[in-house]
Amino acid sequence: MRLWILRSLGSRWTTRIIILEEPLVVRGPFKYLSHPNYMLVVAEIIVAPMVLGLVWVALVFTLLNAAMLWVRIGVEHKALAPLRAR
Repeated sequence: MRLWILRSLGSRWTTRIIILEEPLVVRGPFKYLSHPNYMLVVAEIIVAPMVLGLVWVALVFTLLNAAMLWVRIGVEHKALAPLRAR
């Protein structure tokens, strides 16, 4: 899944929020999901500790990640709004 995401984004992949004057990526997993990479990270944060029997770690870090994603996705949507309006 990660390779599919990276292949779809190509040189656009970054951890920073950078707005380019280019159409948004709508191929690969982005054709089906708005934030496939974040969904994959959520799954990793839940599954990795659960495999080790660390339920409390999965719970705590899932909640912390959810708070961070709430802010991050909000900022991204606001920054990308002009491109979506086209």
